[in-house]
Parts: sequence; structure tokens; C-alpha cells
Amino acid sequence: MGDEAPKPTLALEYTFGRRAKGHNTPKDIAHFWELGGGTSLLDLIRIPITNDNLMSFSIVLVLDLSKPNELWPTMESLLETTRKHVDKIISSIAKNSSKIANQIKQKLWQTIPKDHPDRELIDPFPLPLLIVGSKYDIFQDFDSEIRKIICKTLRFVAHYYGASLLFTSKSEAQTLKAVTRSFINHLAFGLDKSKSLSMDHSKPLIIPAGSDSFSQIGSPPASDMDISQFRVRTPMELWKKVFEKNFPTKITNDLKEMRDPAKDPQYAETEVDAMRALKDQELEQYKRNADRTWKAMALETNSR
Repeated sequence: MGDEAPKPTLALEYTFGRRAKGHNTPKDIAHFWELGGGTSLLDLIRIPITNDNLMSFSIVLVLDLSKPNELWPTMESLLETTRKHVDKIISSIAKNSSKIANQIKQKLWQTIPKDHPDRELIDPFPLPLLIVGSKYDIFQDFDSEIRKIICKTLRFVAHYYGASLLFTSKSEAQTLKAVTRSFINHLAFGLDKSKSLSMDHSKPLIIPAGSDSFSQIGSPPASDMDISQFRVRTPMELWKKVFEKNFPTKITNDLKEMRDPAKDPQYAETEVDAMRALKDQELEQYKRNADRTWKAMALETNSR
């Protein structure tokens, strides 16, 4: 079972986790919602994030390090859509209780030390955010300069949003698995966050929120001449321009790429599949009949 390839998430999937606090005490429960389909199902984000659970909600954004050309648009679309939805909820809450809305906003800054030199430059994401770079086992074989550009860019984005950053892989060592579990337990159950730290682009990045700085990250990986030619208004736009210059955005049709759940053997149901096959046959017959009808009409029109 442990060697099986992970199955892709279909639409929005739910699961939960429990943690015992002590003997004869109720267990803590964490609810996990996983959104699949890349950027094709962004509208589903509004389902798990509501007024009732906003104060305890966290976001884990998983990015595929093996596909640099899809990395920025995926990250940008998911974060922007989530942020707009959360901002809308906060505005709604503020109409009824400005105190609660202020508590939510104050909570954003808990991961950033009050004496952090970048405090005035950071724009915290409205919910606790962990950015995970997956498939590090593939990414580690990339050219050193490519890895450096991607690492620096993700470090900037994570730090700018007051987020944590973590690289993982299917074949990760036990120590990295423990670190990953620590990050998730911190978000899900409020346990102490991991004290591990790795900023070396030749190794998996492990950077808890508030541990990085813009001075350590450095400037965008481009020449002064290139940077001067970009017309941007914000540091985020500059990093985007530089990243996309190195990795032009690859437009993909997520809806076409998504696997049809009806053809996935893990969801096989004999009676349902038989009925589905019958309906498919009826649909094909309808298409053929409709095609003959249109051809007959065309011939009749031409003969006139």
C-alpha cells in the first residue's frame, strides 16, 4: 500500500484527522478539504471556507516543482481567488462585528515578529498559509541555476505573504516526513511549529513563517538592464515578470486534462456503470440520427 502511486484528487474531497490531548479527554478533530483539478475548479473554494470556520481555517498550497512553467499561474490563481473570497467574508463579518473582524486581521501578524525588519513591507495572507513544493525528487535533478531561480522566487512569495515554505517528495527521508507532519500539526492542532530551517537551494527548503527576510532572499535573478525594462508597480509584479521571463507561462486546459471519474476503476460500480454505458450508447445513437437528419435536410434544400 505504501508504494502505491497517490491517486489524483477529484474536485473537492474531505477527510479528517484526530489527535488525543490526554487520558479520558475528548480528541481534537481537524477537518481537511482537498481541492483537485489545478485551477479549473476554483469556484469550489467557497464551499469549505465560511463565516463559521474562518477563525480556525488554514491554507496549504501544493505546487508541482517539476513543472516550472505552470508554477506561477497556478499559484497566482489559487491565492487570488482564495484571498478575494476570504476578504468578502471578512467584510461581511465586519458589518455585524467590527471586533471579530479586527481579531482576524490581528491574527495575520502572529507569525511575524514585532521587531522583524520587513514588517512594514509584508502583506500577510488573510489566513495562515503553508506553501508546499512537491516532487522535490524530480526538482533536485534540475540545473543549479534553475533551482536557484525557483527557490528564490518561492521564498519571496512566501515571505511577502507571511507564509511558511516547505519542499517535499514521495521518497523523502524520515526527518523530512517528521518536519512535514510538524507543519501540518501546527496548522491543524495548534502545536508548536517546527524549528527546522533550511534556506540552501541545493537542499529541500524548510522555512517557517517569519524566519526569512528580503535581505537574505536578495534581488530578483535578472540583470539590472532587464529589471529596468520591466514596467511594474509592486515588488510582487517585478518577481512575476522575472520568473515568467525564465519560465514562460504554459497555458493548459485543466478541464481537458482532468481524468474522467466515470472511467476511473477506483470508483467502479457495476450497476451504475452498466446504466452509464447504456446512456452513452443512447447518446451516440441520438448523435448519429441527428447527423443523418441534418444531412437529409441539406440535400433537400440543395435539390430545391
